[in-house]
Parts: sequence; structure tokens; C-alpha cells
Amino acid sequence: MSKLTREDVLKLAHLSRLKLSEEEIEKFRSELSGILSYVEQLDEVDVADLAPTYQVTGLKNVTRKDEVKDYGYKIETLLSNAPAIQDNQFKVKRVL
Repeated sequence: MSKLTREDVLKLAHLSRLKLSEEEIEKFRSELSGILSYVEQLDEVDVADLAPTYQVTGLKNVTRKDEVKDYGYKIETLLSNAPAIQDNQFKVKRVL
């Protein structure tokens, strides 16, 4: 099904709630047919012996340990300018 018909494009446009001109219908019919042809070409590639690739850059998540650090400030000093405090913590408005 690499060749889309005009009706296929009109159905896709209807489902996407798009209004297309006659020129756009032909343009998208051609472009979408090309995309489908390329996907069919990719389907023919034998990848049975290849391991799935989940990460291509080699980057890994770098996280620090979740531990309390003492920066030399007293809690009262840090909370002194807070607009609202509850149980020695900043009190903020509900987000959700």
C-alpha cells in the first residue's frame, strides 16, 4: 500500500480535521506515498541478528547521592524571608 489514493488523503485529512486544497491533496498524496514506500523498504531489512539499540550517544544518567549537606546556615535564617512556613519548611500553594 505504498501508493495512497486521493480518498486516502481525504480520509486522513477528515480524521485530522484538516481542510486541504486540491493542490495540497496531491502534494500530501505524493509525500505520504513516498514515506510509506520508505517504511516498506525499511521493513525488508533483516535485523534478526541485531541487538536492539536503546541509546546511541553513550550518555548515562549521572546522579548524586541523596544526602543532607551542612552549608553552615541555620534553618531559622533560611526561613526568615519565607512568605509561609509549616513544620520548619516552606509552605507553598497546592500545585495540582
